[in-house]
Amino acid sequence: MAEIDGRGFCVLPWAEGSHLPGTELTVNESTDLGALVGRFHQALAAPGIGLDPVANRLRAKVTPANAALAEADRFLQIIATREELDAFDAATLKALRQRKELLTEWAGEAPPDDLASGPVGWTHGDLQPLNLLWRDGAVVAVLDWDRLGVRAYGEEVVRTAQVQFTTDDGRLDLERVVTFAAGYRSQVRIADEDLVDAVERLWWKRLTDFWQLQWHYDKGDHGPDRLWESGERLLHWWTARRDLVRAVFTSR
Repeated sequence: MAEIDGRGFCVLPWAEGSHLPGTELTVNESTDLGALVGRFHQALAAPGIGLDPVANRLRAKVTPANAALAEADRFLQIIATREELDAFDAATLKALRQRKELLTEWAGEAPPDDLASGPVGWTHGDLQPLNLLWRDGAVVAVLDWDRLGVRAYGEEVVRTAQVQFTTDDGRLDLERVVTFAAGYRSQVRIADEDLVDAVERLWWKRLTDFWQLQWHYDKGDHGPDRLWESGERLLHWWTARRDLVRAVFTSR
């Protein structure tokens, strides 16, 4: 756990606060959260912190559309072999067929499988609401650093905005995304095209990823079931508004 101070962060054993859904943050709080992520990136890049030096460029792995289609077919086959379908199975059948339609339609839109765009450095990796403690309108602690790793900064900015500001009905709270991105850019210089690259890469990842179904059907763990359902709603909303989402992240 890292507790926040005015300079960046320091490691402490305990802090009191509450978890807040990103959609419940005020506009000012979402701006402050973006600025905090920027300060974290700067602090993690500071000399003497003990982390390994980072190369200037980072390879970005991209799942091909045909591999994602094959995975969708695998889950369809698993469901087809069940003697009796429950409500999740039935809903997933429909969702997988729709996902295959999206994959077929947008197969030519895969981002390049080479280098991520923009600045690279050490990042937290999972700045979702359950990993932040808020008190009196400010983040007082950041939890669960097990995903600490080197990534494109744009990747963490866009993913954090997505997991923080996705509404219950499956859309992005665009006002908060705008202010969050602006808060980040008040601390770290990142070009519009670098954020756009990160937006497109996360959209493609959501289009080609089935991790919740891997947990459900391969591991027998139903914990992420609700994330599959909400993720499908967001994916369809996002795919229909790709230009808008790119513009929101680069709005000034």
